[in-house]
Amino acid sequence: MSQDNDLKPETLAAQALHFLDAETGAVVPPLHPSTTFARDADYAPRGASTYSRYGGPAVDQVEALLARLEGGAGALVFASGLASSAAVVMALKPGDRLVCHAHIYWGFREWLEDFCPRFGLDLRLIDMTDAAQLDAALEGGAALVWTETPSNPLWEVIDIAAVAEKARAAGARLAVDSTAATPVLQRPLELGADIVMHSATKYLNGHSDVLAGALATRQADDFWQRVRFNRTGVGAMLGAFEAWLLLRGLRTLYLRVRHASATALFLASRLQRHPKVQQVLYPGLPEHPGHEIACRQMDGGFGGMLSIRVAGGRAAGLGLAKSTRVFVPATSLGGVESLIEHRKTIEGEASILPDDLLRLSVGIEHPGDLLADLEQALERLAP
Repeated sequence: MSQDNDLKPETLAAQALHFLDAETGAVVPPLHPSTTFARDADYAPRGASTYSRYGGPAVDQVEALLARLEGGAGALVFASGLASSAAVVMALKPGDRLVCHAHIYWGFREWLEDFCPRFGLDLRLIDMTDAAQLDAALEGGAALVWTETPSNPLWEVIDIAAVAEKARAAGARLAVDSTAATPVLQRPLELGADIVMHSATKYLNGHSDVLAGALATRQADDFWQRVRFNRTGVGAMLGAFEAWLLLRGLRTLYLRVRHASATALFLASRLQRHPKVQQVLYPGLPEHPGHEIACRQMDGGFGGMLSIRVAGGRAAGLGLAKSTRVFVPATSLGGVESLIEHRKTIEGEASILPDDLLRLSVGIEHPGDLLADLEQALERLAP
């Protein structure tokens, strides 16, 4: 691996930190599926690995790259995005206060509302776009502030630097779910966050064939070591093959994210003028309430995710999701293929989302094909 700190992140990602196999000269890292690794005559490990629950060559390679891309002191990969998020929360102590943005990924919020009361954590769910709510939640101190920006699927934008300053003053760490932005567009650690989280299933892998999570940290402190122990202790390690696939996906991250971001902005701009679209939620639009903040803390685009609200309520939303020919009606996001999803159906009736909201994950297809597909599906809706 090259130690050249002058290389741009695009180069680091494309070359997997300039990997060259010492034995063969291969430019693609080999896959080592072994779960255990032999010791030498002195019973010392022959290499850096001993047992795959603690790590392995593929895991070490992808963590080293992620740490460089995020500008962090270290990174950890997990069996899923939820596993990585849970490892951070489980590093807290009973009685600690966790202040969390309410409009985050619903699966994590559901887990928090179940786990925190049982573990004795003081969970405060607030609207973090409202500074007054954040100030009130932090009064008296806190241990962890958790936010997601842009938030899924309303795509609210949280001012990371401002929240980091308030969290630090209250004695809290700040963790930021940056799944939708990726390090291509947003680097929370440089804005004052302590930990950045990714559902690596999404853009980091980018091919809809890996379930994974990732964390990067600003400091490899005692808290970070507790997070690491939580991964090992509950066996939430990413498998060798999944780590190898994740590294493969990261090599095209910058191309994929920038293309998807440009296409998403194109679609958002066109869809907001469509008579059957009531609202487009996308931080790249000047009308978006978080646009100014997004311009400050995101660089090179606003992401490949947007949501639309269609005229006609639930029936129209479901009708549109069933009528696309290029957009695939499926859960998840961040792959090379474009997806459409009626979120209220997925989250259930307890969801806070409106019935007419559709989440669009923009892939790398031709922008014109995607627009034409949405327009034909919209035209099929009842007037």
